[in-house]
Order: sequence, then C-alpha cells, then structure tokens
Amino acid sequence: MPATARTTDTRRNILDAAQRIMAHKGYSAVGINEVLAGAGVPKGSFYHYFSSKGAFGEALLRRYFDEYVADMDRVFARPGQSAAERLTAYWQQWRETQSLDDCQGKCLAVKLGAEVSDLSEPMRLVLKDGTDAIVDRLERTITDGLADGSVTLDGDPRSTAQVLYDMWLGASVMAKIHRSPAPLDTTTAMTRQLLHL
Repeated sequence: MPATARTTDTRRNILDAAQRIMAHKGYSAVGINEVLAGAGVPKGSFYHYFSSKGAFGEALLRRYFDEYVADMDRVFARPGQSAAERLTAYWQQWRETQSLDDCQGKCLAVKLGAEVSDLSEPMRLVLKDGTDAIVDRLERTITDGLADGSVTLDGDPRSTAQVLYDMWLGASVMAKIHRSPAPLDTTTAMTRQLLHL
C-alpha cells in the first residue's frame, strides 16, 4: 500500500475512534492517548497526522458534518417521494439515532456544541458552518414541499428550517437529560404541526 494511502487510513482510523469515544465522553474528557489506543495507533504518532488537539478537533467536526450532510442529501434525493415524505424520513432517522444507548445518541453537534464553542473559536466556526449547511438543506426541502404541495407553512422556509433544527437539537439534549425519547416524540408532533403534515 502506498504511504499516502496508509497515512489517509491511519488518519481516518484516528478520527473514527475519536468520534466513537467523544460521542459518549465529550471533547475535554478525552485525551489523545485514549484516542490513539482506540484507533490502534502508536503513541507519539498523533502529531504526524494533526498539528494540535485543536486542529484535530476541527478535522473531526469537519468530517462529521461532511458525512452528516452527505447522508441528508441521500435521504432528500430519494426518488418517488414528496418533500414531506423525505423530511419525515429525515426526522425519523434523527429520532432513531438520538434514541440509541439510552438516549445517548451519536450527534456530535449535540454532544460537543456547547462545550467546544467556548473552548475554540475555529471549532465553533466549523460547528456554525456545519449546522448552517444542515439548515440550508432543510430550507431547500421545505421549499420543494411548498412547490409539490406536500408542505404548507405559516412562515417562510428559512426561519421554519432554523426553528425546526433548533427544536430537534434541544429535544436531543432533553432526551439525554431525561434518558427518554419523549422529547423527540413531542418534537416530531410539533414538526408535523409546523409543516402542516
């Protein structure tokens, strides 16, 4: 295997291990050595792949959001479904993901958002860009729903998309606090109400 492929695979393994660990423990509570052990990478090689823990955090969040929006794009590109059906599938997937492991979920925006926004301006900006990309996709799909008649709104698509995303983030945090999917169920009902589904 060429050296560049090995480097890419090792970097990916480090980021994969970090995402698994940090989804449960947070950012500050996880040391570099724990991530390297989880990735099966020798201690001391971290700085070959990342210049600092902050740069590593940025790379972790950037990759997380790249994968997240790619998954959203797949859900929203399903043929033969109305925009309302695609939005419903997205919210159902969110509910299922955030109900895992006694509502511990795997959303890094939920787990790390407040924590790293206060620690690192570059990481906060990655979070901002990532969440803006999610809201952009929601807005486009809501606009598609207005066009195909499967969605109706009392407000405009952008503010509705932002309110929905904010609600779902908040519900995910509350599901963690209560160790119950009930906040996600309430948010599902409110989502249907806001979009007149």
